[in-house]
This record gives sequence, structure tokens and C-alpha cells, in this order.
Amino acid sequence: MTFERKPLADCVPELVATARGDRPATLVITGGKLVNVISGEILNGMSVGIQGGRIAYVGKDVSHLIGEDTQVIDANGKYIAPGLLDGHCHIESTQLTATEFARAVLPLGTTGGFFDAHEIANVFGLKGIKLMLDELRGTPLAGYMQVASCVPAAGPEFETTGAAIGPEEVAEAFTWGEDVIALGEVMNFPGVVYGDEKMLGEIQATLRAGRQVDGHFTWPSSDWRLPVYAAAGVTGDHECVTAEDVIERVRLGMYAKLRRGSAWHDVAKTITAHTEHGIDPRRIMLVTDDRSSESLRDEGHMDFVVRHAIAQGVKPVTAFQMATINTAERFGVARDIGSITPGSCADIILLDGNLADVNVVLTIAAGVVVAENGIMTAQLPAFTYPEEVRASVHLAQRPTAEDFIITTPIASGTLPTRVIKVRENHVETIERILTLPVEDGKLQVGQGDGLCKIAVLERHKGTGNKSVGVVEGIGFHEPAAIAMTVAHDSHNVLVIGNDDELMARAANAVADAQGGVAVITASGETLFPLAIAGLMSAEPFEIAAAQSAAISTALYNAGCTLNYAFMTLSLLALAVIPTLRISDKGLVRISPEDGIQLVPLFVQD
Repeated sequence: MTFERKPLADCVPELVATARGDRPATLVITGGKLVNVISGEILNGMSVGIQGGRIAYVGKDVSHLIGEDTQVIDANGKYIAPGLLDGHCHIESTQLTATEFARAVLPLGTTGGFFDAHEIANVFGLKGIKLMLDELRGTPLAGYMQVASCVPAAGPEFETTGAAIGPEEVAEAFTWGEDVIALGEVMNFPGVVYGDEKMLGEIQATLRAGRQVDGHFTWPSSDWRLPVYAAAGVTGDHECVTAEDVIERVRLGMYAKLRRGSAWHDVAKTITAHTEHGIDPRRIMLVTDDRSSESLRDEGHMDFVVRHAIAQGVKPVTAFQMATINTAERFGVARDIGSITPGSCADIILLDGNLADVNVVLTIAAGVVVAENGIMTAQLPAFTYPEEVRASVHLAQRPTAEDFIITTPIASGTLPTRVIKVRENHVETIERILTLPVEDGKLQVGQGDGLCKIAVLERHKGTGNKSVGVVEGIGFHEPAAIAMTVAHDSHNVLVIGNDDELMARAANAVADAQGGVAVITASGETLFPLAIAGLMSAEPFEIAAAQSAAISTALYNAGCTLNYAFMTLSLLALAVIPTLRISDKGLVRISPEDGIQLVPLFVQD
């Protein structure tokens, strides 16, 4: 089965002929309650006529469009709404390939999205992005790809990645097609503000190609440098955690993206910019950013986010606007997607019950019924990744327990030590200075103190780079360790534990699997293989979701009760998010005062 999305210009004669009644529609939907996200109304008794992959007619009566071969769907008692759009999503964070992601979200009513593949880009560069784009094009989704802007995220002096992308690569990617839509989140916002040549060059290449620039600004919204960032042409940002963040971005002409991922629960606070402060919602979008396969299975995708926004007091129609037309307008593709209007792509969902329940019972993508009652009805083509993408973990040597020993400049006593403190359901961390004991020239961590060691081992080029630090807030109440090749954004091997031997075993487990997540305790080992670039499972969605859930269970049983813990832990190596992180080069601190800098583990008096 193919899912054709022709340009509107190529479809005009057949759409007009169908609308006149001279050519039968391929599919019609009759007698439903139309969610008109353009006018903000619910219109009763409305019908929709479709020709191929686009909408030919919207009105009360479509009987003149029905022929012998026309598929007719009776929507009596149901809502007819545009398919949901995710305005900021990393497919790799679902641990699924693009095909399996489509299988997971289409039954939930997501028919398109704007995908930033900067995870695989940090492993394989433009080649990785192109592979994901090619796979995405074979699915029914209206999939738009963004070019990763920060590869590496914080610069080679701060971390080692598998590839690098600069202005020339960005310009090349925009020649691949109109579905390469934007420059992905510009996480190196200090570089933009202070005139980094590479970052400004990437933005210029994007603007010259007539594309959009997405943002990632994590300093306070009151900071004088937010308008500087906006002056570079950044017109959308998902790093909103307060109502003020939303308000200031909208006032500067940006689209504010409100995030409800697996572990990032920002909508409840940020939506008050509209519900309490009265900010016009047309520049507010709902997005997921990062959702694991487990949370897709257990909670949902954009349907869950829309439902959640409505529960915070947003009018249902307004919430649907935030996940459809607002998103399409932000990226300049509202002529094609985001509404049920003549000429638009036929991406439509039917909903039963109350609109606020967001109960999707049928999904049409590109004019084809692809899912019904929560089950895919369309078969998707297989996509094969090359062998090098399935063998991307290249450690210099097999880790041993000795690799996780932290040697100290003193033989015994105590040392003030920088510690990364994890915050549940938040992307930012806290820098803590704790006085820790030293014995025989080794820092003592995990001796009933609630602390763990955290290490990053370089895995792209076999350099042997590694660093070891201390983290607080993991919660292990027994000897335990977790290792993962999902370690945003450089995706080296991240290891956390309170037992050096178990840390070594966990690191070797994911290396032997050529990527994945491993939790090891005295009672056993739980492994979630992620062989595709060390980021995505080669298994179907259902199996991947079960394996992801098994990791959550293993962490919980070991005492780590963080909500969707794996998602939070995987960000501890993301060097451009405040306040303290770790990479293969050492501890990285980011602050409004000092920007990004490497800092020592031990604090000097």
C-alpha cells in the first residue's frame, strides 16, 4: 500500500471536478460534528468529500460526490476533526523506528509531525537524518524533518560525538525536499547570543532556504538575552516551564510550545499563560518532545496531551487548535495540513463521546483509512537500516570496575565535591557541593549515602575518553547499576550506579548488544536492546514498549522511583541544559553568568 501526498498544484483539476460532482469522490464522511479549527466552531451535520489524498468538498450534503466505488463512512454522532500534529518530537526518544512510531501513533489520532532527528544525527550526521527521512516518507504520516542544529550540542571541546554538522551540511539537507522543513532546536543559545560563527551560519543557511528556525532557550524568560536570541530569526521554542516563559516568547513573535513528554510535565503551569493571563492561544502549540514507547502504550501521544490541556481548563476546540492549525501555521504548511478545508490533505480523525475525551475511533491519513478502534488497518512497508547503523558502539576497551574508581588528590579525609542533583519531571538539574569522604586515595560514594557514581564512556571513535562524577536523587536502595547508549545528545555510554563491578557489567552488556539499556542488580539483569544507532529498537512497537516497561520495573525494584526514570536519566549527559551535566570530557556547567564551561569535580577552597 502506498500513501501518496501530491502537491496541491498537481491535484487541482481532479479536486475541482470532484467538488462539482463530475468525478466521484474516493471517500466521503457523512453527517458528523465538524471541529472547525479555523473558525473555532463545532458545526453539526457536516460532511467531507475526499479525492485521493486531499479534501475536495466540505459541506452539509455530499451526495453529488458519491459514486459506485466511493467509500462511505457514516459519522453520525461522532466528531470529525483534523489529524493531530506534534510540533516538536524526537522519534528516537520513543525507542522506535519511524515505521513503528507511525504504527504506534496513527491509531491515537496523530497524522503528522515535525521531527528533529538530532539524536541519530549525533551518531551518524546527515546520513542518519536522511535514513530516517527516507523511512518516514514510506509511512502514512505527514512527516516533516528538521535538520539537527547542534551536532555536537555544546561543541567539540565539551563532548565527543559521532559526527558534526555545520552550515554547509544544513544547506545541503534543505535540497532534499520541501519536507525538510526547519532547523532543529538551536540548543547552543549562548553561541547564538554571542555570535558563534557556526551557529549563525546555520541559521543564515536556513533562512536563505526559506525555512523556519526552532529554538531552545533555557535561561529565564526575563533575561535580556531572549530578545537577542529572537533577533537571530528563532520563531519557536519548547523550553517553556512557566507562564512567563510563554508570555515573553509570544510577545517577541515566537510560537510557544508547551511540552508534555513522558517525564517533562510542563503543560499544567505553562497553559496558565492563556487560561489565567489571557494570552491569545493562536501562537501556543502542544508538543511531546520526548515520549517513550512505554508511555505511548500506557498514556498515548498527542491525544493524551490535548486531553491533558483540556483538563487544565482549555476549551476543547482551542486545545485542538493548539495541536493542529497552530502547528501547521508555525511551519508555514497550513495550506496542506492542520484543518479540514477544501484542498487540504485528507488527514482526518473521528472521535466518539465528548470531544474533551479525545477518544479517537478512526484515523484517515493521506485519504486512506489506516486505523480503526485503536488498531492499525493499513500495512506499512518494511525499511532496512544498513549494517553500520546496527553496529555503532565502539569502545576503546571493555570496561572494568577499576574504570569507575574516582581517585583523589588526598589519601584520606574529606573533599568538597560537585554533585549533580536530579529533579523529577524536570529537564534541569541542580549543582550541589557536598563534602564526601576519602579513603586510600579514593572517593567513597554509594556507601549508604544515597549517592551514585555517574560516568560517560566515549563510544563513537574508540578514543578511550571517560569521566566519572557523582549524582544524587537516583534512589537505589541496593547495589545496582544502569548503563545506556541513549545519553542525550552525544549518545556515548552513560553509566550510573552505586557498585563499580555492576557498573562495569552494565556497560559491557549494552556494548555487547550494540546499543541499549541495561539494569543490573544482585538479583539479575534486564536488557532493552537498541541496535539501530544505539537509539532505536529493531522490534515491533509492542515488544519495544514491553522491554521499555521492564527497564522501568527493574529501576523501580532497585529503588529508583522517578517518574519514567529512564527518560530523566538519559538527559544527564546533555551539556547545554542547566545546571550541571557530565560528558566524556568531564563535568559541564551552564549558567547565565558564565555560559558553558568545564568545571572540576573537586571544589578548590
